[in-house]
Amino acid sequence: MAEKRYEMDMCSGPLLSKILAFTLPLVLSSVLQLLFNAADVVVVGRFAGSTALAAVGSTGSLINLIVNLFMGLSVGVSVVVARHYGAQQYADVNTAVHTAMLMSLIGGAMSGILGFLLAYPLLQLMGSPADVIDQVALYVRIYFIGMPASMVYNFGSAILRAVGDTRRPLYYLSVAGVLNVLLNLLFVIRFSMDVAGVAVATVISQYVSAALIVICLMRSESCYRFHWAELALHKDKVLPILRIGVPAGLQSSIFAISNVVIQSSVNSFGSVAMAGSAAAANIEGFVYVTMNSVSQASLSFASQNIGARLYDRVGKICRTCLLLAAFFGILFGNAAYLLHDTLLGFYSPDPAVIAAGAERLSIIGATYFLCGLMDTLACMLRAMGKSLLPMVVTIIGACGLRIVWVYTVLPLDPTFFTLFLSYPITWGITGAVHAVCYFFTKCQMLRRAREEGSLHPASA
Repeated sequence: MAEKRYEMDMCSGPLLSKILAFTLPLVLSSVLQLLFNAADVVVVGRFAGSTALAAVGSTGSLINLIVNLFMGLSVGVSVVVARHYGAQQYADVNTAVHTAMLMSLIGGAMSGILGFLLAYPLLQLMGSPADVIDQVALYVRIYFIGMPASMVYNFGSAILRAVGDTRRPLYYLSVAGVLNVLLNLLFVIRFSMDVAGVAVATVISQYVSAALIVICLMRSESCYRFHWAELALHKDKVLPILRIGVPAGLQSSIFAISNVVIQSSVNSFGSVAMAGSAAAANIEGFVYVTMNSVSQASLSFASQNIGARLYDRVGKICRTCLLLAAFFGILFGNAAYLLHDTLLGFYSPDPAVIAAGAERLSIIGATYFLCGLMDTLACMLRAMGKSLLPMVVTIIGACGLRIVWVYTVLPLDPTFFTLFLSYPITWGITGAVHAVCYFFTKCQMLRRAREEGSLHPASA
């Protein structure tokens, strides 16, 4: 079967080479997805001015606040499909696929409506400056029209990742990414649509990528083939997807609340600081996706091996992924700061904007690897079925402490340095607690397997 060349046996063979083979296409896919927003930011910064740049660039925390709850369910999809696939329970894979795709349509519609209706009042609560709030609201409302497509693409990609296929999502995003850039240039330069133009371009690209992923699943000859007529919510699949996905989504949404608080603090420094921070955040996003791709690899690899009851490989997967996440974070995080003049110059020629962005990169670039370690450990816990635990730890450690920092430490020294110092401190504390939770959860999993006599001979 030609399709087998896209799938991956995660339960045997060398781990490092397979994790890299899984991760690298995922990195490229994530970079292309980031280019949707980066192209928006670069085009408006170059051709529509600093006000439009601030408007588009400051939307990330608000969009994530609404979207992340629903996107978190894709984590549950990936774990459930990977476990059944690793255990060779192919009928269960098929029902999980159809349950997931229907959940993506429902979640996309709900998040789209919420985002469209709540955009302006939430922006007011965030303290968006009067000179940009109308443009920000316009961008966000158009963006949320694309939410059903975004959900379908992400859930479909989660299904393919669960069976080891990270290449075809890369191909589809390549098509959509090129289309997005071309439409940005057309709408902004040729038709002078500014903020509305880049939002419309992004939405069109999202629907193209969603259509391609659905066609891929429909044409599949494997156990994850998709049929519209078989869409249904199977209770035995909905519950585990929700049990793993809802805490992951809640964690991301509450994480976004802390970022909204940070964005509100950035807003207090004025539109130039907003533009610099937005440009730096975009650059940081490219560093983050390299580490996040390793985290996603840990989720899929650990889930398949747990499904196959090969528990001895779980620890090896964790160690390999932690080393890779740290390597990518240190390498690319520091490179982002060292090249900040050139990189920030792509977003804006304004020296003040570049200076503000450089100050943010000087703090986050050198310490970003801590975020990668934190996320990888959280994904390992989710793969072992402990989704509520990393949610609670992250909410208290990363989110709660960050909000406390903004309201206690920041007023004592109201500077960019003090504001963004909250990131590495909270990453380090949360990651350390995750590491302790991972150790005890793994010991508990092995002990239960021995008691039940379900330990695979290779893990005994």
